[in-house]
Amino acid sequence: MRRVIAALVMLALIAAVPADRRFAPVRPGVVLSFPRDHGAHPAYRSEWWYLTGWLDEPGGRHRGFQITFFRSATGLSAHSRSAFAPRQILLAHAALSDPALGHLLHGERIAREGLGLARASRSDADVVLDDWHLRRLPDGRFVAHVAGQGFALDLAFSPGQPILLQGDHGFSRKGPEASSASHYYSMPHLAVSGTVTEQGQVRKASGEAWLDREWSSSYLPEGAVGWDWTGLNFADGGALMAFRIRRKDGSALWAGGTYRAPQGGVVVLRPQDIAFTVRRRWRSVRTGGLYPVDPVLRVSLPGGVREWPMVPLFDDQELDGRPAGSPVYWEGAVTVPGGRGYLELTGYAGDLHL
Repeated sequence: MRRVIAALVMLALIAAVPADRRFAPVRPGVVLSFPRDHGAHPAYRSEWWYLTGWLDEPGGRHRGFQITFFRSATGLSAHSRSAFAPRQILLAHAALSDPALGHLLHGERIAREGLGLARASRSDADVVLDDWHLRRLPDGRFVAHVAGQGFALDLAFSPGQPILLQGDHGFSRKGPEASSASHYYSMPHLAVSGTVTEQGQVRKASGEAWLDREWSSSYLPEGAVGWDWTGLNFADGGALMAFRIRRKDGSALWAGGTYRAPQGGVVVLRPQDIAFTVRRRWRSVRTGGLYPVDPVLRVSLPGGVREWPMVPLFDDQELDGRPAGSPVYWEGAVTVPGGRGYLELTGYAGDLHL
């Protein structure tokens, strides 16, 4: 049953689906309000709290991590009073990218909201799923606890910059039609502190992270098979988010992003401003997925064209969620000249067709 629910929630999250009147539409002109919009938006079909970052340990050891909580409204049992009705499903993934291992350590949780197992506050960030959690404290820090086979992360995230609204003041187009869109904001340059437990050994760690928050009811346009996304923190204080939505032939159906300069000025990027160029592909022996793991990101900015070649921390950062009924995708730590961040690659191993 848990596998069936997992398949249902992931289809709701990433499939290209038409607008559904059971769920609230994403519209331009909506003013985001905080801390309210750190919390859940149950009227929308799906949303996520997405943390990616780097951990720096004494001795020059560097590792990447991902912590993601998803919420999906099923549209089922809307009029049922039963506590067992699966109205809202919560799903979470966590991964540790350790180059010493050469593959991800991964864990996941899934449960319907309620019954004392899972909840997502509507007033602020406070998501609980079994023994995992992500919440925002009164002092503005986010704290998280997640654990998988062989690892655990207990981390705090301290904002050092203003919230970065993506797209048109938080309205982010995902295709030629305005109906394919999300409400979207990011928090770059989060200072990370806490501990990493790996194979029973607890180590202090610090580093830097990126938080993405999106909610939507109709995310991908018709014809989309996947996307490439990156969030990059630069050493000079700048930040860049860029994505492209891909067709089956690999061409870009849509693209977008935002660049915030070190001085704070923000440039909203149009589809024609962004290009991902493949330099090398890596094939997974587990899934057969063929991923462009070190592309060159080319961005047109007011001062001219900038290029950032991406280098993965290591190649095998594929997250294979099939044992839990979830998709397969590549989510990895990368470096660029003058910065570092994360690269996400979906639709390269059939993960939009569960």
